[in-house]
Formats: sequence, structure tokens, C-alpha cells
Amino acid sequence: MKKRIAIFASGSGSNAQKIMEHFKRNTEAEVVLILTNNPQAYVLQRADNFEIPSHVFTRQEFYESDDVIKMLKTLQVDLIVLAGFLWLVPPSLLKNFPNKIINLHPALLPKYGGKGMYGDNVHKAILAANEEESGITIHFVNEEFDEGEVIHQSKFKIEEGDNLEMVKFKGQQLEHLHFPKVIESLLKKMKS
Repeated sequence: MKKRIAIFASGSGSNAQKIMEHFKRNTEAEVVLILTNNPQAYVLQRADNFEIPSHVFTRQEFYESDDVIKMLKTLQVDLIVLAGFLWLVPPSLLKNFPNKIINLHPALLPKYGGKGMYGDNVHKAILAANEEESGITIHFVNEEFDEGEVIHQSKFKIEEGDNLEMVKFKGQQLEHLHFPKVIESLLKKMKS
């Protein structure tokens, strides 16, 4: 049986798209559901383009009920991927999917992680600190923002004159290149 992936995203979903593209013709794994907390998220259109079911949930549904967990269990999801998902994962979801939830962070953790550190906020902080390099971190999710065990890191150099858009672009290139491959290798390691 193919391994089953669910993707949580809050916004545009460019990483979700790369993951859906990567697994579209894969014989080992498939994306079975896109979930979002944002009814306006462009990721819903991307899911539609790939004919992948999607679900929009409320804060109450996510934190005070088991609806999302039941949906994931019904679909027999093997791996949950956070791709630009901005809410903290509730303990009940972590308990039901131990070591099966991963996240992508647009910096080299442990630096520039934590609450409020997402998207442009991260890149602005890196530029303000005059860092010489940045990168991406793919990690397991635990009860804290960006503190789970690191699975993969990739770096890029910040050149003199690089602005916010350039730093973001360099980071996204690494995200799109590595995230689908890391997911695939993780799924291969999982026992059926």
C-alpha cells in the first residue's frame, strides 16, 4: 500500500505544490489531503488543481475537538507535513501521530525559530543580524515552535547587497529542492 501524506498549510502553498508534483506519479507514496486554517489560502486552489481533497478547519475544531485527528486516521495518514502552517500543533495531534509530523523552517535552527518567527519575519531578522549565511531546516514537530529534532539542513550564502527578496528566493530554492526528497526518504524508513 502507498504511504499517505497529509499537508497542512496556511497560505500560498508553494511547498505543498512541489510536494504534490513530486508524489503525483510516485508508486510509493501519495498526498491524500490538504488542510488549512485559512479559507482564503491559495493552497486550496493548488489542491484543486491536483484533484486532491482539502479541508478548512477552525481554531475550535483544531484545538477543542478530535475532528481533524479522526479525519487523518480515517484516511490512514502515515506522515503529516507542515508546509507554511502557522499554528502550534496541539498535544492531542502529536500524541496520535508520534514522530510522524514534520515542519519546514526558513532558517538554520536553533537560530531564528520560535513563536512569530515565520516567513519574512525570519529573513528580516537574519538580514538585521548581518548573518553571512542562512538556509532551511526540516525537523520533527514537538510541543514547542521549531524545537523538534532536526532531520535536514541546507545552507546558502548571503552575498553583500542581498535584499529580503533575494534571501527569500535563495531559501525557497532550497525548500523546493529538498523538502519533497526528505519526505520521500523519511517515508522509506517508516515501517509499514
